[in-house]
Amino acid sequence: MSSANHVYPVIWQSESPDEALNGRVLLIDQTRLPKEYAMVDIHRYEDMAWAIETMIVRGAPAIGVAAAYGMYLGAREIKTRDRTEFLTQLEQVAQRLRATRPTAVNLFWAIDRMLKTAHQTLGPVDYLKQILLETAQNINAEDLKTCRQIGNHGLQVLPSSPQKLRILTHCNAGALATAGYGTALGVVRSAWLGDRLERVYADETRPRLQGAKLTAWECVQEGIPVTVITDNMAAHCMQRGMIDVVVVGADRIAANGDTANKIGTYSVALIARAHNIPFFVAAPLSTIDFAIADGSQIPIEERHSSEIYQVGETMLCPSGVEFYNPAFDVTPANLITAIITEYGAVAPADLKAKLASRQMV
Repeated sequence: MSSANHVYPVIWQSESPDEALNGRVLLIDQTRLPKEYAMVDIHRYEDMAWAIETMIVRGAPAIGVAAAYGMYLGAREIKTRDRTEFLTQLEQVAQRLRATRPTAVNLFWAIDRMLKTAHQTLGPVDYLKQILLETAQNINAEDLKTCRQIGNHGLQVLPSSPQKLRILTHCNAGALATAGYGTALGVVRSAWLGDRLERVYADETRPRLQGAKLTAWECVQEGIPVTVITDNMAAHCMQRGMIDVVVVGADRIAANGDTANKIGTYSVALIARAHNIPFFVAAPLSTIDFAIADGSQIPIEERHSSEIYQVGETMLCPSGVEFYNPAFDVTPANLITAIITEYGAVAPADLKAKLASRQMV
């Protein structure tokens, strides 16, 4: 793969041009990277739910795209031609997909958009299924366009400097976490293409190592200079003047700008504030949940303790200890310089005034 710009983690593939509805979803199996690049075929909505739960596909925007296709796959499996019964069964598909990952709001946004489309579309059930596939494809295409816009807006607000920038990022908010190009890594890509980037510093991001495995892999594909550091090295690197700016993604943003992202992001924000380093969040409008006032209302997913106590088959901890494994933490809005969306960079305090009217399901 010559360029990470060409990494698309969720792909709809028709069996034939004449039978567009009889297709499948191809997912990059992100649990195998960087050791192996492999694709997973998804034909049923239950398989899509499993892929989301097991993080074969991950990253809030990519989860949203995958869930949209999951809704279509579920619709395709419904046999009734009665519209009312079809919509009832489609709601059951939605409930299953909603239960996969509680924090990433793009999941719920995409499911709600698919349901709204189904309820508002007139015509026979077969026609509803066709429209649902088209809607999922539109969500996919829109996210790719959105990521490129985020990258371009991010480039405009990065610190001005005669020297090229050293950017720290946490977890993976790149092409693999979106429909392509990325949010935080989209800003990085735009900086690289604009000849303003010296190097990316990627936190390894314990416990699943998305920074070390995925962000680093994407950068290598595109020839972007990247240095992987352990999570507890960020303060040291900032203290030594090695970092100019931090850019991270988001899984859910509250109306006041409080932001849930991969566990450890809050620590990075605190360290950045202590060293007067700008801290940006890059995310599409669909990640902002205007229905919740602040970060205390964001549900935090807890994952299995095995992510902590073993790597592969290697046990890291003695038997008898207990574990706590939240997948996300919440960074308070007052630590965030700006939130970069497809509509530009917005101060957290201005989110509702400037963007709430644009959000549509």
